[in-house]
Amino acid sequence: MDDASPTDLRQRFEAIYRNEGRSAFATLVRHLGDLDRAEEALHDAFRSALEQWPRDGVPDNPAAWLVAAGRHKAIDRHRRERRFTAWDEAAAAAEALAAAPAASERGVLDDDRLRLLFTCCHPGLAEEARIALTLREVCGLTTEEIARAFLVPAPTLAQRIVRAKAKIRAAGIPFAVPEPSELAERLASVLRVVYLVFNEGYSATSGSSLLRLDLADEAIRLGRLLLELAPEPEAMGLLALMLLHQSRRSARVDAHGDLVPLEQQDRARWDRGRIAEGCALALRALALRRFGPYCLQAAIAAVHAEAATAAATDWAQIVGLYDALQQLEPSPVIALNRAVAVAMRDGPAAGLLLVDALLAAGRLEHYHLAHAARADLCRRLGRTADAAAAYRRAAALAQQEPERRFLARRLAELDGAAG
Repeated sequence: MDDASPTDLRQRFEAIYRNEGRSAFATLVRHLGDLDRAEEALHDAFRSALEQWPRDGVPDNPAAWLVAAGRHKAIDRHRRERRFTAWDEAAAAAEALAAAPAASERGVLDDDRLRLLFTCCHPGLAEEARIALTLREVCGLTTEEIARAFLVPAPTLAQRIVRAKAKIRAAGIPFAVPEPSELAERLASVLRVVYLVFNEGYSATSGSSLLRLDLADEAIRLGRLLLELAPEPEAMGLLALMLLHQSRRSARVDAHGDLVPLEQQDRARWDRGRIAEGCALALRALALRRFGPYCLQAAIAAVHAEAATAAATDWAQIVGLYDALQQLEPSPVIALNRAVAVAMRDGPAAGLLLVDALLAAGRLEHYHLAHAARADLCRRLGRTADAAAAYRRAAALAQQEPERRFLARRLAELDGAAG
């Protein structure tokens, strides 16, 4: 019997679901060879856990327990289905996989979650669809979270995932370890998935907290495995970028969980170990002269990390790096970040011209950070009414509570100054 109270057990269960669920899912996919069967098996396993753990106690290795329970539930489910429907070869193969002993498969992809990332990033699927599918099924992000990352409506994103799963079934795409010769063509998609997972952990798109440390830590863990697997410049750049951003995590929120802007952060609280590792990786990647977007973003993060104070930041160098990044991978979000850097180098009026042009183009109209940037630049120019309107627009679009509180404080400061 577990001596913990029902509340403690529920909290432990929720933590296990959050931290162990997708890893157990990845292992079940390897055993069952099917996304939907693995999802059903995982849900069945968690239902069993809800019944048994309060009575018998939480097992020492919850993930292994869930995988074992899920495999047995899958076998039982398939045998029940066989009584009422034709038993096709795919179902028979799934039962055989589930019933087989859990071999300790070792090799180039011995991590189930990383293995499944590569599997879902199959070149037979459209680029956006494979990334959306992987983020949803492997990483556990919600459809709404992924849609915000892609700046598309949630129903559009949901249809991409449905079509991707249907194509996997129709084309018989195997859930198997890719051959070494096939890894290179999937690496770019896998890197992007890990990057998007880290972004959600570094600054959650919604909810009550700025940070989702479990996602950020998992992305860094996968980034280290990727670098070991494929020591390419972009793998180095991505890991460097994540480490440099993560070095600031303890300074990004105050004791109340409120957002602290970069220029106001206590740099003594930045993790110098992560900064040193991240800067070293960025330099190694850049020295190879085959760098891409992650290398350039890591270089930008390194310039911030190496500045002793906010005032000492080399904004001219950052603008130059954004120029190169925009040429390599043009996007409205990169253009927005460049506009903010231009404002820091040349003054708020120069930045505001660029931000207004981006908003007029329409692609960032529903992106709250674009309106927040406009609000800040108007505030610095003394255009109080314009700043207030932009802060209100940003607050209406923001889905994350710490950002909403920050925007509300800025708006209250403007009202106080006007009064």
